[in-house]
Amino acid sequence: MKGVILYGPPAAGKDSITSALRQLDSRYTLYPRLKAGPGRTTGYRMADEATVDALRANGDVVWENRRYDAVYVVDRPSLAQRLDTGIPVVHLGQRPAVNAVTEAIPGSRWFVVYVWCPRDVAEERIIARGTGDTDARLAAWDATEPLPGSDLMLNTAQVLPLDAARQIDRHVLAEGRPAARWAQ
Repeated sequence: MKGVILYGPPAAGKDSITSALRQLDSRYTLYPRLKAGPGRTTGYRMADEATVDALRANGDVVWENRRYDAVYVVDRPSLAQRLDTGIPVVHLGQRPAVNAVTEAIPGSRWFVVYVWCPRDVAEERIIARGTGDTDARLAAWDATEPLPGSDLMLNTAQVLPLDAARQIDRHVLAEGRPAARWAQ
């Protein structure tokens, strides 16, 4: 059971790299986090607060965070299912989330990639998306801490998504050691 964590700030290239990984090997699939709230729906499993509350009550929430007036959840049942059927690619932006996910499913092995780009590049990408929440996304960019100890660090202003995907794929296929732990 192998998975990939793409950790980084908004507009760092996580979606583009995930698409490129999928082009390389169909076993790579975006792990769609559960989302309750407004905004973008693509790449998420949309739910209501009652669904999130039920997961919390069952102890099945691995990680959750609130941003952009919504709650985003990584839940244990769907994460385990994705690990059993392929190589899930989980997008994260908070350092404690990395430990939470890598420790959630016994026997799983995670390849953690710190995906980054300069702030001005991120700002250009955010504006090009046209989501209308540039300030909020730049605030999230500013709040995303670096991830020392990641298995790989990629500056997406210097590496094309397909080249990044090839580097990740090479490591994932060769990877045999457990993931490191990251300080909170």
